[in-house]
Amino acid sequence: MGKKVLAAVAVGEMETTLREFELPDISPEEGILRVEIVGICGTDVAYYRHFQEPKILGHHVVGYIEKIGDIASQKWGLKPGDRVAMEEYIPCGQCKACRTGAYRSCTFTDPRSGGIRYGTVPISMNPSLWGGFSQYMYLHPNSVLHKMADHVPAVEAALTLPLANGFEWMSMEGKVTTGQVVAIYGPGQQGLACGLAAKAAGATVIMIGRSSSQRRLTLAKELGMDYIINTTTDDLYSSIEQITDGHMADVVLDVTSGGTAPITDSINIAKKGGIVLLGAYKYQAIPEWDVDTVIKKTLTLKGVRGHSFESVQMATELIAAGRFPLSLLNSHNYRLDQVDLALKTAGGEGEPGPLLVTVTP
Repeated sequence: MGKKVLAAVAVGEMETTLREFELPDISPEEGILRVEIVGICGTDVAYYRHFQEPKILGHHVVGYIEKIGDIASQKWGLKPGDRVAMEEYIPCGQCKACRTGAYRSCTFTDPRSGGIRYGTVPISMNPSLWGGFSQYMYLHPNSVLHKMADHVPAVEAALTLPLANGFEWMSMEGKVTTGQVVAIYGPGQQGLACGLAAKAAGATVIMIGRSSSQRRLTLAKELGMDYIINTTTDDLYSSIEQITDGHMADVVLDVTSGGTAPITDSINIAKKGGIVLLGAYKYQAIPEWDVDTVIKKTLTLKGVRGHSFESVQMATELIAAGRFPLSLLNSHNYRLDQVDLALKTAGGEGEPGPLLVTVTP
């Protein structure tokens, strides 16, 4: 009998249960990760709410190399005991997207196209341990791993992928530089991560939200954002106009979860020649799409998602530097036997005040 692994398996709509699995043997190209902490994101909550087949969720994973094959050790530059942050992607490494560095667009790691990605693979696919809500995870030969400094608190290390998205969207897509004004609509986990990335790039950051997000707006100030705007009580356009002396925002990002009004607002508060980034699905059409404003202001509109190897490296370096009080972002940390409550809390249906919700197996 091999070593037993305990994991929380999504077995139904908004239902998980603990199950035991065998710790698999590995080939020279594979590895095993001992999970330290897992951050919960909106994708985990979506899979939890819309059950398809049993799987181990969780893909914002930090852990320690437990076992590693000789070829994997040489390829990844890792050894047993090394602490790493994982990317969720399992790219093929051979297609055009992979060869040009855009492996997040690889068909082989897109679950919507039948691909595999950590936190989305059913337990029916051997060796079952494809998700972070587990004591151990299987490391596929095409896994993408980044060394994590040992001194970093676990709850801060769990922010690696949200911060990586922040650097991807702000620095690499938005070209944010020192002296620019960045307005971020939506002070959730991803909005705050983008704000931190913009601050790291030297920008002035304005965080925008409603009264229902007042706690998060206050947190934005504690994390170092320059201004906050409460759209429930403040006029957005005039507030941006006043802060920028009429120049408006160089870069605007919408990461709000509901409604389409923030998209039109984002277009309105961007400066002439500015960039508007859209990072949140709305699952509905925009009823009043004023393309004339886009043309008149010569705006650049971009949809943004995911991260690259470079942006994850930027995130790990920022976390290790200790420049920002990142632990303030961790609102709840749960045990493995509390994954149901963790997912409910992250989805706004459990304990109050969720932001970065984590699980420590």
